[in-house]
Amino acid sequence: MDPPFEEKYKSLLTNGTLLSKDKDDVIMSDYEEHELPIIDLHRLTLSSSEREQCVKEIRQAAREWGFFQVVNHGIPQEILERIQLEQRKLFHHPFSKKAEENILNLSENNGYRWGNHTATCLGQISWSEAFHIPLTDISKIGGEYKSLRESIEAYAATAEKLAKEMTEILAENLDVSSTYFQENCLPETNYLRMNRYPPCPFYSEVFGILPHTDSCFVNVLIQDQIGGLQLWVNGEWISVKPHPEALLINLGDLFQALSNDVYKSIRHRVVLASKQVERLSLAYLYCPRNDAVIESGKKPSIYRKFTFEELMKQNSRDIEETGHKLGISRFLM
Repeated sequence: MDPPFEEKYKSLLTNGTLLSKDKDDVIMSDYEEHELPIIDLHRLTLSSSEREQCVKEIRQAAREWGFFQVVNHGIPQEILERIQLEQRKLFHHPFSKKAEENILNLSENNGYRWGNHTATCLGQISWSEAFHIPLTDISKIGGEYKSLRESIEAYAATAEKLAKEMTEILAENLDVSSTYFQENCLPETNYLRMNRYPPCPFYSEVFGILPHTDSCFVNVLIQDQIGGLQLWVNGEWISVKPHPEALLINLGDLFQALSNDVYKSIRHRVVLASKQVERLSLAYLYCPRNDAVIESGKKPSIYRKFTFEELMKQNSRDIEETGHKLGISRFLM
């Protein structure tokens, strides 16, 4: 069921093509583990003072870390367990079926991707596979994948509410229209990205996924307890300690631009755990319509205004030309 990583990267793995000296290329799984801020969202339903304190903690975590964990988030455990089960079943199909057949009937090039086909050294290898699912395509998923479709529908409905609540709380003090997210971020404009990091015999030499930022407003992330997520904080990589009852929230490029850098989209990556263990994660990417205008209400603005479609096209060009996206830095004034 695993993609043919060793065949694809045979020359790089055999020759041990050296990494660059960049800190991004230093692959270590034993960085000190940090527990990110944990916020109990039940407090948002209590007294005004409790709600106010909870909102303050959300904003502080977003400013200081760009990532935070939430418990009592409103998504039932049975929905989380079901979608993780369906995700595992999907990835455990034979590789040939995943890669050659549009098994989910998706509109965007099958939706399945694996590795980094432009890698020229070990530090550019991405030892992972993913299904990138536009939520506009959910209704097309059928046949033997009916159970998967139903689990996605149930999860997406609850994750969308959580993402919307987080964005509205974070945007309250940013001079953003109170109806901005309601008008621009619709259930069908969001994406689900299912990730799998297969066991890797070269786990200390290659990445699970390369350093990057997310091109969305916020990401609601389910991750298992294997670990491997690392964040670039204060000039160094730190490892994130998984919490068994929490979901992870992180801010994307769009929120950094909208907030005029009040909040930051933090670079992150995944390192691999071992030769024997697979890792799974699932990202709900809260995104706007293609024609949504991203413009900060705070002046003077650091970024020129742009649309979501412009950002995505620029990202595609950058990846094609340089091997990685440059994100919102392309739209600096």
